[in-house]
Parts: sequence; structure tokens; C-alpha cells
Amino acid sequence: MQNNTSKIIGLGAIVLIAAAGTGAAVYFNRPDTDTSSTETTQTETASTDTATSSNESSTATETAGTYKDGTYSADGSYRSPGGNETIGVTVSLKDNIVTAVDIKTNASGNSAQYQTMFKNGVGNLTVGKNIDEINLSRVSGSSLTSTGFNDALDEIKDEAKA
Repeated sequence: MQNNTSKIIGLGAIVLIAAAGTGAAVYFNRPDTDTSSTETTQTETASTDTATSSNESSTATETAGTYKDGTYSADGSYRSPGGNETIGVTVSLKDNIVTAVDIKTNASGNSAQYQTMFKNGVGNLTVGKNIDEINLSRVSGSSLTSTGFNDALDEIKDEAKA
């Protein structure tokens, strides 16, 4: 009799653990739960490339003449799981519109891989856009490199102000 009681208690414990695990999985996979805001690693999700407008952006007519035409370069920095990283950014501007972008990768290891992925996808999201409307969050699966790009872009905007 005691052997059967032990089996029932053990089975009950397994059922409770499984139910708790399922409940946690359902909670954390809810569509209204945003767990991406505290990302600490870069992920490969090419379908989520995004370029979003910053809160400070304005229309092209309001910013006409804000930046001098030319080619500008800056290094942007960001923190990756491997430590501090930098990425070189060169942007050409004409009438506040990005006409060309070039990326110089400065990393090694995994970060170099992500910077290369970023470099291969950034042109599609920036060329032809007003510089004030560019604020990248993830490019070709690289989510942290965009922080360095945005940092460099801020320096470029300061340098290019008319």
C-alpha cells in the first residue's frame, strides 16, 4: 500500500511541475509581452529588418537645407556580449537625402559576422531616405550593430549641419 502511495505522490508532483512549466511558457510567449527590449545578444532573423522614424524626425520640407551636401564619416560604438565594439560609417548626402552609405567593419569573431551581415543590408534601408528619418533597430539579423550605426549617424548629422 505504501508503495502505491509513493507512486501517486510522485505522479502528482510530475503533473504539477509540467503544468507550471506550460503556464510559464504560455505567459512568456503571449503576443502582448515584449521581451525584446532587454536583448543582450544578436539574433539571426533576416525577416525583421527595420528602419523606423525617430521621435525627432520631421518632414522633408521642414528639414530642407538643414544639412550640407557632402560625404561624412564617423565611428559608432556599441556594447556586445564580447565587449565594446565600433563600426565605421560613411554617408553621402544631397538635399538631406542619403545617396550612399559605406560601412567599415572593425570587429572580430562573432561581432565581425554580425557587422558583415549589417553591412550587406544597410543600404536598402538608408539610401534614398531623409537622414532625419533613419533610426535602425535590426538589419539582416544584427540587432546590436545598429546601435553603433545610429551613434555614428548622430555624429554625422552634427558635422553636416548647415
